[in-house]
Amino acid sequence: MPKTPSMDGLPVPQRYGAILAIALGLTVAVMDGAIANVALPTIARDLLASPAESVWIVNAYQMAIIVSLLSLSFLGDIIGYRRIYQAGLVIFTCTSLFCAFSNTLGMLTLARVLQGFGGAALMSVNTALIRIIYPQRFLGRGMGINSLIVAVSTAAGPTVAAAVLSVASWKWLFLINVPIGIAALGLALRFLPDNTQKAQGQRFDVISAVMNALTFGLLISALSGFAQGQNSRLILAEVAALGVIGYFFIRRQLRLPFPLLPVDLFRIPIFSLSIGTSVCSFCAQMLAMVSLPFFLQSVLMRGEVATGLLLTPWPLATMIVAPIAGRMIERYHAGLLGAIGLALFAIGLFALALLPASPGDGDIIWRMALCGAGFGLFQSPNNHTIISSAPRQRSGGASGMLGTARLLGQTSGAALVALMFNLSGDRGTHASLILAGIFSVAAAVVSAMRIRQPGPPA
Repeated sequence: MPKTPSMDGLPVPQRYGAILAIALGLTVAVMDGAIANVALPTIARDLLASPAESVWIVNAYQMAIIVSLLSLSFLGDIIGYRRIYQAGLVIFTCTSLFCAFSNTLGMLTLARVLQGFGGAALMSVNTALIRIIYPQRFLGRGMGINSLIVAVSTAAGPTVAAAVLSVASWKWLFLINVPIGIAALGLALRFLPDNTQKAQGQRFDVISAVMNALTFGLLISALSGFAQGQNSRLILAEVAALGVIGYFFIRRQLRLPFPLLPVDLFRIPIFSLSIGTSVCSFCAQMLAMVSLPFFLQSVLMRGEVATGLLLTPWPLATMIVAPIAGRMIERYHAGLLGAIGLALFAIGLFALALLPASPGDGDIIWRMALCGAGFGLFQSPNNHTIISSAPRQRSGGASGMLGTARLLGQTSGAALVALMFNLSGDRGTHASLILAGIFSVAAAVVSAMRIRQPGPPA
């Protein structure tokens, strides 16, 4: 039976079970966005596919998530976040089996699309659920745990994949999701709460859902195509289609009482500033995390294991700082915490860009740790502000927009890395880190603009 929380969240035993259900589901959904990257050469050889074709194993998953995230969060406001999350666990677990037993590239790509829809369901409502699991006064702590899970899962994906591939077939990258998914589903059925407030009179608009999918799909496709130097006519056609469809999509949302793209929430200044901060910061994060392994392996000639160890201080520092920042939001304004965190993040990024020609491990480690600590100090308060600045019955829309901002930033950052390498050649990592520092400074400025805005209601 679903637990119905009071306005002050779930009692402690149920709260721990509910947050564990979210932690397990979110971990596998976020990690699967990066875990397949390491295995692409192995999968391509096994399925007799070219490297270019095998990229769709990653792209299909990311594209499915970004085109469906807002639609699923909107459904969560209508039918309940609990139902969407549980359905996502079922779909994700079953399609992980489908991925493992695929024997052609077409089958695996289709399985990854379906798995992406399951992952989108998990990501679309997780922060909305945290809002009703935790008492309002402790919401920052819940957001700290959420930020920790996302940061560590994103950074640990390649390391986990390398560890699995060292002892087993690539199919086990997907099979390990099955027992985790089953455990998370059991916890979700027992502990996850239902919405205390659901939007009245809200209906799902199929036309808006289709336009949303086309708008974000074309945006990501055009960004990736430009960065990878694809046919300019195709990119221009995608941009033109994006402009037309995007215009009518936004125009339609402005007329709806309950828009799928939460344009109504963007009228709240602190919400829109926090979303802008999130996009810039995650773009900076991905610019660094994608480009640094190339620098460590190709320029500094470090092995794969050494590279993984040198990257570890970043998520480790985030792991330590994010929960602390989640508690600090109870005393300090998120705009101030975010500005300080992003300033530290920028200093770490510029310091990495200015590494000496032959750096020692210590030179790299403290810079990585500074980046991770700064990012952890920013992320928890920022997520707290995004979710709590929205009306309670619009928590799904805020949760979906939070995930969309993260994915847009990460996708844009990855595309910009490809562009930097195409433009700068061997100095692509240096250019990427400088650009990441610039994005982080911009994010810090936007975050500081929030200090004059009233915080979310206590």
